[in-house]
Amino acid sequence: MDAHSSREGVKVMSAAAIKRRLGALGNREDAKVLQWFFKTGPGEYGEGDVFAGVRVPVLRKLSGEFAGADESTLHALLESMVHEERLLALLILVRQFEKGNEAGRSRIYTFYLAHTNRINNWDLVDLSAPRVVGGYLVNRPRRLLYRLVKSTSLWERRIAVLATFAFIRQGDFADSLALAERLLGDREDLIHKAVGWMLREVGKRDLAVLETFLKPRCKTMPRTMLRYAIEKFPEPLRLAYLRAS
Repeated sequence: MDAHSSREGVKVMSAAAIKRRLGALGNREDAKVLQWFFKTGPGEYGEGDVFAGVRVPVLRKLSGEFAGADESTLHALLESMVHEERLLALLILVRQFEKGNEAGRSRIYTFYLAHTNRINNWDLVDLSAPRVVGGYLVNRPRRLLYRLVKSTSLWERRIAVLATFAFIRQGDFADSLALAERLLGDREDLIHKAVGWMLREVGKRDLAVLETFLKPRCKTMPRTMLRYAIEKFPEPLRLAYLRAS
């Protein structure tokens, strides 16, 4: 049997069985589109990533079906070359984290950080870091984020930025702004977009706070970062910032 045990009615399946299930759901044409969309060519940020062609809504549904997966199964999925297998593992971790107790959440947080080298494309980060890393750190010290933001890994820096979405949702902007300040000189466009996105989320909740951050920096910050940050501004104000930059 593929399902080797059951926890509270949730199937617990081996990594091999889950991989076979995903493979059966894959679509070759979708895989081609995803390979292009996620920049998997030589020298691109997703170089070498392999897609099966399974869309996120399907993976979300499967994350509920396989919510009982243990750490060894999730480790095997995260080590896979197939993008959707890694993403499914992360969606399962998010589900487990949000339903877990404090001890369980601590284990998941530690497990997540031990696998950041496999959280290596922007969707993998964006669909997991705010919930797991941000969710864990909401009421805890956040020194980890300031270490990650200095990492040579683009993805660890993006994890640091996206984790702050959890704080922004609670009206806590300080770390988002502090990390944005540290990343103004970052060379990666995917970091500019991530920072700009978080700044935009701050502005949606408190425009004055965002403007206080932007006014002395808009002339020198990366253009992409600024564009993302002011995307929801009233048109005259948005154009004024673009002219000023």
